Amino acid sequence: MHIIFLMKVRLYIISLLLVILCSCSGYNKLLKSTDYELKKTKALEFYAETKYVKTTELLRQILARYRGTEEGEELNWINARSYYGMKDYMMAGMQFQQFIDQFPFGTHTEEAYYFVAYCDFLLSPRPELDQEYTRNAIEGFNLFITKYPNSPRAEECRGYITDLENRLVEKNYKSARLYYDMKEYKAATVAINNSLNVYANTKYREEMMFLKLNSLYLYAVNSLPAMQRTRYQDTLDDYFSFIEEYPDSRYARDVMSIYERTERYLKGSIPTNDNNYDGLQENDSTGVNRNTRP
Repeated sequence: MHIIFLMKVRLYIISLLLVILCSCSGYNKLLKSTDYELKKTKALEFYAETKYVKTTELLRQILARYRGTEEGEELNWINARSYYGMKDYMMAGMQFQQFIDQFPFGTHTEEAYYFVAYCDFLLSPRPELDQEYTRNAIEGFNLFITKYPNSPRAEECRGYITDLENRLVEKNYKSARLYYDMKEYKAATVAINNSLNVYANTKYREEMMFLKLNSLYLYAVNSLPAMQRTRYQDTLDDYFSFIEEYPDSRYARDVMSIYERTERYLKGSIPTNDNNYDGLQENDSTGVNRNTRP
């Protein structure tokens, strides 16, 4: 019985291999064929069966022949969708863009604009890495909303834009934190300002505004005496901006400490060289180092 079972398994494997070999042989003949109608028909069949690699291989050979025809528009669309189905988002984005260029008023043009941006969205990396795809996706979604403001996808695109902008803000935030940790307080202030000017409604806003205020204060404390008054005044101005926006901030105690020391300096109660300054004493939940002295 065991021998008979093994023989049946061998026969099944051999039969399966023969089927595969015949199938491959038939597909290779199809690739070499000059029957473009047959290739088109088989490409559509492969697409329906989600065999996207074979679909794109066949379409690559015949698309030029159908250029300028109604069939050409549908075949180009299937080609782009096949690359998307293969999760080759870089090539898919290029194909969707080519579709837009060739068929600016086509049946699928609106959807193609969406997928150009969405492919860039899927290629957008984590915040620590280069954000070219992130910026391209934001631009693409904004273009889609401008061209098709009443589209059912418009609100979805706005959500993606918010997510992408948060990635850029997080990258800027980490850059600012790096300057802060390196005790480059002026650079930290500039980086935070630039970020908040572009992304005013970021979820990191309160934290970044506190980090900016703290950086201004530390920059003033560690400046040359001749420059301190101006920089303490900058700190005081920023304090009022912060407290107006966040009167009940989670950083309230530390913000008040900055205010009190700044006021004392400007009223002449603190010497120009504040050698007793030893930084803000506690760590907040975001990890801001509050015991920093250059």
